Amino acid sequence: MLTEKHDLVHELPEHRDAIHDLKMTNHHFARLFDEYHEVDHEVHRIETGVENTSDEYLEERKKVRLYLKDELFRMIKEA
Repeated sequence: MLTEKHDLVHELPEHRDAIHDLKMTNHHFARLFDEYHEVDHEVHRIETGVENTSDEYLEERKKVRLYLKDELFRMIKEA
């Protein structure tokens, strides 16, 4: 199975500068950014077989990743 990481800068390259600015000036954004990348890393490890877990847990983590991405994108658009 081919998997890819979904780091935020590669997902939203046109917002690279806004992401950087928000990480430096908005503590809430920075915390969500870090949480997003932790969840993305966990999902990637599960999908590549480094970690084993149930399909239900993997789907739940993907939903968390999507929620965080949506919240971060909302904050980027408002900036």
